[in-house]
Amino acid sequence: MKAFSIRLGASLIILAAASCTTSGVGTGQVVGQNIGATFTWTESGGTRGTMLAQLSDGQAFQGPFFQITAESQIYDYGPLWNGWGPGFGWGHGWGGHGWGYGWGGWGPWGPDDATITHYSGQVLANLQGPGGFMRCDFRLMSPSSGMAGGGLGQCQLPSGTIINAQFPRGRGY
Repeated sequence: MKAFSIRLGASLIILAAASCTTSGVGTGQVVGQNIGATFTWTESGGTRGTMLAQLSDGQAFQGPFFQITAESQIYDYGPLWNGWGPGFGWGHGWGGHGWGYGWGGWGPWGPDDATITHYSGQVLANLQGPGGFMRCDFRLMSPSSGMAGGGLGQCQLPSGTIINAQFPRGRGY
């Protein structure tokens, strides 16, 4: 009986953990070029996760993504600034590509304890790969469903090349 209880308990823990994790696949296309992308993502807890972007030319980029929510604090998103250096906030991209300020004007220069009080349906990612970082900005179709609700967006490669990305709605959304 004790072995059964232990197995049942372990099974319930695994099921509980699995219920908080979703995963899916999106696709992308480099603007004006014949290079495609496949985005594989796993989301934990509905507001953060990891993503792998495989380009058809063989490059791969991997790292964290975050959904910006009312409960978020600026310091939760520190990894998004890795590799971009000072002054390279989302509004100061390479080659004059303005990316806007992902947090309504807050960036790496804002207060570490600032709380974001809006719910934007925005997902930001900073994926590391060969020669630097790919940064991504997605808009969710159904923000309360997370990435599984689908969305559209763009990613910028270290070279400045833009990838248009789309994430279909998962089953049941």
